[in-house]
Amino acid sequence: MVLKIINATEAKTGAMILVENEPYVVKSNDISKTGKHGHAKCRILANGVFVDRKKVITVPGHERFDVPKVDKKRVQVLNLSGDGASVMDLESYETIDVPIHPDVKEQVQAEKQAEVWDIEGKKMVMRVL
Repeated sequence: MVLKIINATEAKTGAMILVENEPYVVKSNDISKTGKHGHAKCRILANGVFVDRKKVITVPGHERFDVPKVDKKRVQVLNLSGDGASVMDLESYETIDVPIHPDVKEQVQAEKQAEVWDIEGKKMVMRVL
């Protein structure tokens, strides 16, 4: 679900945008003003949230991006299996299997609490609490 729509010039550092239906975090946004009758251009450097990919996007300043809604839930890690984990939501007590982000894979342990992000229907363990 899209939270709001912003122009490319409004994409600040740390903002999350959707590019080709994948969430990316903006690392930098260089805005250049062109001549007398030209339009501003934006060069956005963004890192993928779920995919380990960097993207450089050059668009006109009036280009629009979707800002996704991020649902963060506290979970209890039940067990680990390969690149994923079986977790229990601490509010609804439902059990789901979700992948673990590579940056926190070493920190995730069974019987610990973690935070799962749900962005556009994709879920992943993003943080250990």
